[in-house]
Amino acid sequence: MATFFIKHTTKYNYNAPVIDGATLTRLHPINDDNQKVISHLISITNNPFIESFIDFYNNRVGTFMVIEPHDELNIISEVEVVTSPKLIPDDSIEKAVQWEELKRIKNTIDFIDFTAHKPFKGSQEITDVILDLMLKTKSPFQAVLAICEYVYDNFEYKTGVTNVKTSLEEAWELKAGVCQDFTNVMLRMVKMLGIPARYVSGYICPNDEITRGTGATHAWIEAYIPFYGWLGFDPTNHAIANENHVRLAIGRDYGDCSPVKGVFKGSVEAEMQVTVSVKTNKTENTKQVAPEVSTVYPSNSYKRSLAEKENGGSQQQQQQQQ
Repeated sequence: MATFFIKHTTKYNYNAPVIDGATLTRLHPINDDNQKVISHLISITNNPFIESFIDFYNNRVGTFMVIEPHDELNIISEVEVVTSPKLIPDDSIEKAVQWEELKRIKNTIDFIDFTAHKPFKGSQEITDVILDLMLKTKSPFQAVLAICEYVYDNFEYKTGVTNVKTSLEEAWELKAGVCQDFTNVMLRMVKMLGIPARYVSGYICPNDEITRGTGATHAWIEAYIPFYGWLGFDPTNHAIANENHVRLAIGRDYGDCSPVKGVFKGSVEAEMQVTVSVKTNKTENTKQVAPEVSTVYPSNSYKRSLAEKENGGSQQQQQQQQ
């Protein structure tokens, strides 16, 4: 087991006062057999009342309003959580039986949201990859591992070239990005193979093998392995998500899992700063990466980044990717 003390700070700065700010948060870590939340405290500017509810995907969601004029909004979430390793599938059941089970459950109410997908510009290329890697000849577990490795090997981890609005088409063509882009690509590939998959947001607590994605929220997928259940795969770090991954929310995509989003009244420019720090005990010095900063609704840098990639690269304007 592992114990982590996580501090997640989201700070909005506005260049003029705003009013009637309504915010929705998914900052309550999942509490289950492999992840136990010991304590959780959320502090917010002006101390508004937080209402909470459980959404369709069993995430706890908080909502609050700051009615008074304000030019700054701070949301600080402090969590103590204990995680335990998850057993890896033994994969002993005959492969054909596992694939038949996936066909059986594909359109059932528990899985249809995690199997449905629409064609996009990269669909044929993904189909070709599935054939080239002979994924249908592998067990579902081994096939998902192969996709995780493929994304890790063929996509460049690069900050500043994408943002939260970057589409799957753009990420696939650019072949670069950060954890959200790696996750979106792997999510689609696994679904196209016929395996249910869902988006996960949370935190990554680094060790010697896992380093990408610290300093902000992280993302990975969970795939449904027949006769086993849901298992996490982190394509950004080419790892099975285990005790070093702390889950906040699950859903179909980032929109179902975004840690913080909201609206306000006022025609102003806004900047968001996100910092995540992790400790393994209360007295330890905080392991913290420099905060990531963005405008609240950053312009998509995809076309500029693609041109720079083709021209050998140039200095990138950093944008927040959460």
